[in-house]
Amino acid sequence: MNIHTLRIATRKSALALWQAEHVAALLRQAHPRLAVELLPMSTRGDQVLDQPLARIGGKGLFLKELEVAILERRADIAVHSLKDMPATLEPGFAIGAILPRADAADAFVSSRFARPGDLPEGARVGTSSLRRAAQLRALRPDLEIADLRGNVNTRLAKLDAGDYDAIILACAGLERLGLGERIRARMHAPDWLPAPGQAAIAIETREGNARVAELLRPLDDAETRRAVAAERAMNAALGGSCTVPVGAWCVVGERGLTLSGLVGDVDSGKVLRATAQAGLEASVALGREVAQRLFEQGAAAFLAPHAKS
Repeated sequence: MNIHTLRIATRKSALALWQAEHVAALLRQAHPRLAVELLPMSTRGDQVLDQPLARIGGKGLFLKELEVAILERRADIAVHSLKDMPATLEPGFAIGAILPRADAADAFVSSRFARPGDLPEGARVGTSSLRRAAQLRALRPDLEIADLRGNVNTRLAKLDAGDYDAIILACAGLERLGLGERIRARMHAPDWLPAPGQAAIAIETREGNARVAELLRPLDDAETRRAVAAERAMNAALGGSCTVPVGAWCVVGERGLTLSGLVGDVDSGKVLRATAQAGLEASVALGREVAQRLFEQGAAAFLAPHAKS
């Protein structure tokens, strides 16, 4: 392969840069003659920190500027946390590779308390996620759930300053930044469900770019792709928005896939759950089946307030 350059669009946060550098290292390892450059960018999701994410448009706000860079040929790919990507991409884009998934659990982080059950009545817990808020409300209806925005270090600083009694973050993000010691308790599936695609790193490309697709092929993990395809299909069938309180977790076994999904209501703490199984090649059908089971339980009423977010 001739020497050429691949340019990676990425957000400027420490976690985003870690992920982009990780992808760059894997690409250089797979293609020793490939030059890889990073194009750090600031997105609207990074800039507007004084409003809840669901109110200003959801996690898709972290993608737009990066996608424009790809369309304008200033970048060849963009690296994202898959959970931040809409269930359905904009026309002209594709997911070229999904890396092996890390620990998908959420992390309970607190300076004084070891687990959610130890929090005193009325304790203030920070999260920007409606999914986390709904599950917290179901677990502990007495808690005060407060919005928490900013990058990982900013959120930890707010906790350490006493603004919150505890916060909920992703285990994978903390561990990638060398902050795993801040995790007091892991909130595991199936009791507590992560976001669709949580802990998976995705590489976005222009659809039909055969050269880039070939470069990315060695990085793609088939097992992770099957699992997250089911989770994202469920999310898409439920409305496809990053601003709805939806959780999903797919396990890949030798004989097939098992998908657990939930839809929650932040105000009441009511959570609907459904689980189904399918063959290894039936990810999308499985996701739609679990979504249908959730709709049969009344999920539409929970999703409607967020449908226009």
